[in-house]
Order: sequence, then C-alpha cells, then structure tokens
Amino acid sequence: MSSIKIECVANEGYRIGESPVWDEKESALLCVDITGRKVCRWSSVTGQVQAISVDAPVSSVALRKSGDYVITLGTRFAALKWKEQLVTTITHVDKDKPNNRFNDGKVDPAGRYFAGTMAEEIRPAVLERHQGSLYTLFSDLSVVKHFDQVDISNGLDWSLDHKTFFYIDSLSYSVDAFDYDLQTGKIGNRRSIYKLEKEESIPDGMCIDTEGKLWVACYDGGRVIRLDPETGKRLQTVKLPVDKTTSCCFGGKDYSEMYVTSASDGMDKGWLSRQPQAGGVFKITGLGVKGVPPYPFAG
Repeated sequence: MSSIKIECVANEGYRIGESPVWDEKESALLCVDITGRKVCRWSSVTGQVQAISVDAPVSSVALRKSGDYVITLGTRFAALKWKEQLVTTITHVDKDKPNNRFNDGKVDPAGRYFAGTMAEEIRPAVLERHQGSLYTLFSDLSVVKHFDQVDISNGLDWSLDHKTFFYIDSLSYSVDAFDYDLQTGKIGNRRSIYKLEKEESIPDGMCIDTEGKLWVACYDGGRVIRLDPETGKRLQTVKLPVDKTTSCCFGGKDYSEMYVTSASDGMDKGWLSRQPQAGGVFKITGLGVKGVPPYPFAG
C-alpha cells in the first residue's frame, strides 16, 4: 500500500455537498450543494471554485456529450449551460408529489441518466418514507420509472462488464445489485451485496474502481469503504476528518485521485468548531487504484 494522503481542496462549507464528477476537458471537479442550491466547479489548475446558483435544490450533475452538463433540480431533469449560466428544463417527474426532490444521479455506460427521488427531509435522514422512485432519462429525452417505494435514492454505478447495476437506498443500510441490460437500460433481480455495520452508519454516494470494487461514502460515518461486490466483504476503510461524508468519485489526470464531498447541514456550532472542514471537498491520493471515467449523457 502506498501512503494515503487526504487534503481538503475546497473548504466551501457546503450544506449538502454531493455528486462529485470529474470533467476531464476542464481538469475540474463538478459537484453540487443540494440545499445551498448551487452547481460548483473546482479547477485543479487554479484551485478556484466557480458556482452557479439555481432556483431549487440541485442534487446531481453529469457531463453531456454535446457539451456542458445535465442536472437534477427539484423534480426536474434539466440542462445547464455553464458560460451562459442557463438552466433549461428537460422533463418533470413525481408531479403528484410536491414534497419530493431528486437525489443522487449518474449516467450509465450507454449514456442514459439514472436518478432517484425522495421526500424532502425534515432534518438529515428524517423524512416521510417510501415516497421516492428511480428513473432513467433516455437520450431521446423520454423517462422511464423503474420502481417506487424508495426512501432516500442514493449511490449508483455499473459493473465493468456492464451486466450489473449497483444501487443504494440509504435507509435500507444496504448496497444492492441488479441484473442490468446495457442495450435497453432495464434492471431486475434485486439482491443485497453488503449490509453496513453500525459504525459505518448510512450508505450514501458510491463509485467503482478499475478492479471492479465499489467505494461507498458513509454519511455520519466519516469514511469511505471499499467493497468487493463478488464476495460481499469490506476490503478497506479510509477515514476522513469530517463525519458527514456524502459521495465519492475518481478524477485527476489518470483517475488515480479520489474526491469526496461532505455536508454541514444538521451540525451545531460545537460540532462545526470540531470539524471546520465540514461541507468541504477532499482529495485522497495514494489509494493505489484508479477509477472509471464518467460517462456523458447522450441526449
């Protein structure tokens, strides 16, 4: 094992930092602050953060093949033009659930945008249960609902052979796998591959490395854990200097750096003074593994 180094590259105090995505063209990390209602971009070249404010909670961001980005905003899929700071609605979901919002989202290997919803939280991880659903936005801009009864739709990624979809509904305290059809985007045969231990707390965002192992950020657990989806075993734990770690992705020139987002919502003054980097974005180097570049939305 090489020596692992953790640094806070953007101490922005995000309320709920989420959805880190590496943008190779810009040598930058994208992420969102859900309750802060902004899409952010940290340049690895300048070290500066740019942010675009939006009119609703923004829960995920993804690259788009035609340039710029797509986001999940409130209960909408939307397009974001960065330079123009222009947001255009693509389509609406959960119209019958005014208290819902999107949560995590990610683009699959075929260029479809998977994202799920949840009820608005009363306070962190406290909400009306079973209100969410998992959706896919196709490149023709049509939407399919896969299933409902979701509590907090969260981390998602795909196996290296594109035959398995991994998914987290946070309050199940489980990482689940589905059979996945790359051609159609259909999923089925759901099963649990890992149950979180008490001190790992709540499973949140997730990504996969080039060895096919999953990395899961543990909300209130202050760590990311590496799992083997074949054996269901935890292989590694990396602790961070903040409790509310929310999501993770690989980035940097060769995708050998891991970026981890965090939150500060729900922390009182004493807690924040003990963890002044809460809501920051962290870079982890020396993990000795690389990640898979993000797929762009094909629509």
